[in-house]
Amino acid sequence: MTMNAPPITAPLAETDSLTAISPLVRHFRQMLLWPLRVIGQGVTAHSAKYWELLESLGEGCPWREVVDEFGDPHNFQERHYKEFITFLPYVQRFLYGESTGRDGQVGYGQSPIRVFRRGDIARMRVQLDPSTPPLLFQIAHVDLYFFYDIDIIILAVEFFANDLPLVLAEDVLFKVGRAYPGFWEANGQGGQCPYRVEWLAANGAPLAVSDYEHREKYLAFTCQHRSPAVSAHWEYLLQPLALYHSERAGVIRYRQIEYHRMPLLAYLSFNEPETLTRGDFARLALITKAGPSDTLPYAAKALRRFEDRYCYDKFWEPGNPAFSSRYLCCGHAFVVVGQATHPFFVDAETGLLGQFRHQYFLVNLIAHFQKAALMLFSEWLVVAISQLHIHDLDSVREFKREIRRILATFLRFTERYWFHEVSNQAQIRDLFKLLTGHLNTDRLYQDISASVKDMNQYLDSDSQRRQANTVVRLTVVTTLGLIATVSTGFLGMNLFDETGNPPAIKALIFLAVLVPSILLVNYAVAHSKVLSDFLEALADRELSWWQRTQVLLRIWRKPPPRKNSP
Repeated sequence: MTMNAPPITAPLAETDSLTAISPLVRHFRQMLLWPLRVIGQGVTAHSAKYWELLESLGEGCPWREVVDEFGDPHNFQERHYKEFITFLPYVQRFLYGESTGRDGQVGYGQSPIRVFRRGDIARMRVQLDPSTPPLLFQIAHVDLYFFYDIDIIILAVEFFANDLPLVLAEDVLFKVGRAYPGFWEANGQGGQCPYRVEWLAANGAPLAVSDYEHREKYLAFTCQHRSPAVSAHWEYLLQPLALYHSERAGVIRYRQIEYHRMPLLAYLSFNEPETLTRGDFARLALITKAGPSDTLPYAAKALRRFEDRYCYDKFWEPGNPAFSSRYLCCGHAFVVVGQATHPFFVDAETGLLGQFRHQYFLVNLIAHFQKAALMLFSEWLVVAISQLHIHDLDSVREFKREIRRILATFLRFTERYWFHEVSNQAQIRDLFKLLTGHLNTDRLYQDISASVKDMNQYLDSDSQRRQANTVVRLTVVTTLGLIATVSTGFLGMNLFDETGNPPAIKALIFLAVLVPSILLVNYAVAHSKVLSDFLEALADRELSWWQRTQVLLRIWRKPPPRKNSP
């Protein structure tokens, strides 16, 4: 579950004079989290273990499962221990599973998370604009997270560099995590996207290149499939998974479930972080376009409560070296800013950099997975209700089965994955509350829970209604049959003695009784509602015999035509 810290790399390419006055980010690190919905097909629809499809590919698959550190005690380091004890016991079981007890029995069992990693991508080359030189980032990890019993995967990409001007860091944060363009500039470049992104192998060979500028591709795909396309370099990164509507073959199909901007985490160290202006912090917290430090990204009125809503300043006091770390969070982004000369802040093992890469990463992973899963439940409910045709019995039966499945999955999600708190450590607890507050997951959970319960209540009431109608029909048939039974079976005597007739005559008599009986029962069932009303009217002593007869005569009245539902 944890990730080893790679060595710090050499500085990036030199920047032009426009960035010379910008504060220098001594170490820049970014993590992208991209939640996606898995679309199961055939026998793999709603599979509990999608990762088995990757494992079935063998050596031909670029993804390999990551083995956690809970095997050999000699490889278990202090940072692993600090990461583990950060979380509450039920979160520990979720993240790491539970080992075999003293009596050989397993409690909770293995963690419901499976992590797969590809190691063929070593660097990322990014050209933000046509007129700027490319930037080179080292790739720390490219991981794919699977979750047991939930059709959600999360792609995690971590990259880093040193000595990056702040304006370029702001542009990287703003542009790199884009699955597809929102629009196109006059020069054909994808709006608010990098001009070019390349995945590079360890020897520098390009593996995949972005295609944000291919406007016709995105327009045609959306027009044809009513779903957005994905940039070529992101498609390559997820292979052998394939986009749902893509013609590319894929062992697992996926589709977008959130906005095209990927949630992110960022770590920025400065020699003097107190020199950053309010505008700098606002751009970092809200992930906006780069701009001059002496300006704000939005109107002053919109940022009036910026510090209260987006900043966690428990360890931030400009001028005091002991409090030089600031946490920024808007839900979409989680950013840590601190002092590059502070030993604890830059320590990649047990310091804040190590906590950022492990504890804070897991906190964000949990929060964004919860939101993605809740959005998946919402989508399932919409699809189920949209395919319901109340006059089609097959559609009703399929709707019932789907709602029952969603309810069962939601209950398992609640017990296995839903946490209001993840840690008793004050800082982790406060930051998780700040993050989930911006993501609004508590309200989303309440809405989904209410919708699932309402639909389940509808199914229960519908079943009770159908059972009540069946009881009414049986009551009517039994009442009518009681008359014939008493009439023909009084004192156990037969009205007609046919024992001496030949078998053929007996068969004819049997059919002569059976056919009218069948017709009578069918007629009674078909008009059981009116006959039930007649029985109620017959028992009502306040009604006259004529009024009771009027109720019975409804049997032969033609019902009004049923209006077609839209």
